[in-house]
Amino acid sequence: MFSFLLWCIILVLCWPLAILALVLYPLVWIILLPFRIAGIAVDGALQLVWAIVTLPARVLRLVKS
Repeated sequence: MFSFLLWCIILVLCWPLAILALVLYPLVWIILLPFRIAGIAVDGALQLVWAIVTLPARVLRLVKS
């Protein structure tokens, strides 16, 4: 909602800039998409490593209880 209101203000103040932002937003989103996918993959890999590292402690905690 905030970004829409900001775009409306830019539209009133400088409409060519607002139209340019409207056109460039999908292009920037497409360019940044691979970085988001890589971030999700790296996060998953780090969570897997963390689960493997903490597995012995979890097993000992379950056996102890």
